[in-house]
Amino acid sequence: MAHRFGFIYAHPDDETFLSACIIRKLADQGQSPVLLLATRGEAGRNGTERAENKEELAALREQEMAAAADVLGLSQVAYLGWPDGQLGFIDFEALVHGVVSFIQQYELEVVFSFSEDGGNGHPDHIAISQATTAAVLSGKCPTVRKLYYAASGTLRNAGHVPTITMDTEAQWAVKAAALRAHASQHVAIANYFGDLDVFPSERRYEAFVLGWNEGELWPPEETSSPLEHLQL
Repeated sequence: MAHRFGFIYAHPDDETFLSACIIRKLADQGQSPVLLLATRGEAGRNGTERAENKEELAALREQEMAAAADVLGLSQVAYLGWPDGQLGFIDFEALVHGVVSFIQQYELEVVFSFSEDGGNGHPDHIAISQATTAAVLSGKCPTVRKLYYAASGTLRNAGHVPTITMDTEAQWAVKAAALRAHASQHVAIANYFGDLDVFPSERRYEAFVLGWNEGELWPPEETSSPLEHLQL
């Protein structure tokens, strides 16, 4: 079965921070969104009260990710299993190969990932963004039609305008539930979103920029988005 929409990130919870409501919208429209994570998130400094070592934390974060996936309607979650915090040091071609294999397996048409700067400069975010771009441009993923990057300050400052913008207010309960599923990361979540019982207006939108469209990098505008009928 082909899965049209795929999300490729570094750690469990990246998907919820950046695209929870978009994923849920796709699932509600009968799509089967899938997620690839480069690591299991075992280097997170949060969650030490729930796990005694990295292996326990990795297992816990996989359990939390499974719970969040149920909330979001993700049909599959896959892991490359690379060491958390080390993506910038591993063999880049091996990282790209993992992304290519995932895209090929699910015959993805539309791919979402971090912007080139990782959004917040995190080396793992940067590495998986670069690997995703390299995979799409490699010629080995002929099913891919569009590649979207999470809108970041760097992209906006370069003049790139989001082509997908999702107002999360109506679906905040869903996003909050997925965030709560990532319980070991409650400190980072609270620092970014505040009290999950209160809608964070300053974090209102999930936004993505179209970075590649059927062979063209940074197309001037999007004219035939496969998301149009989803009213995102």
